[in-house]
Amino acid sequence: MSLPNLITILRLLLAPILVISLLNGHFLLAIIIVSIAGLSDILDGLLARRLNQCTNLGSCLDPIADKILISSSFVLLAWLRFIPNWLAVVVISRDVIILLGSLLLFLFNIHFEVRPSLLGKMTTAFQMITIFVTLLAQLSHIDFPLLPLLWSTMGLTLASGTQYLYRGYRLCKVA
Repeated sequence: MSLPNLITILRLLLAPILVISLLNGHFLLAIIIVSIAGLSDILDGLLARRLNQCTNLGSCLDPIADKILISSSFVLLAWLRFIPNWLAVVVISRDVIILLGSLLLFLFNIHFEVRPSLLGKMTTAFQMITIFVTLLAQLSHIDFPLLPLLWSTMGLTLASGTQYLYRGYRLCKVA
């Protein structure tokens, strides 16, 4: 197994630890986990390209790892009332729509590459930053102005979700 894929699997394994740390109010540990997850997401992609180790497994596992970490974080941050429920609903709805769209394309034998768009990458980055800053605000008890970040994250999430829907529509239209 390639090093980038091992790093991605590490990110998958961090998800339950992140959930447990959030549920138990261990926000410093949660910040450390989110930081490691964010850095590992960048590192595995860079290594895969530099070492010419891009694999089908990695291209599928990477977005799954992101979605599990981000979705579980947004659910818990909303449940803990650190972020508004509407933001968690938008983030999770986008991910569910992307996953269902991919499943439909697969079931109808429509060939597609699992490759994030630049907008999708920006959205993931903003979502991770939102998680990080929200946890930092809880840990430091500093009243960060979170609302502009939350709205920006929502806007990017909606925009990238729309972009992925359009890409899927075009694939279906061609097939």
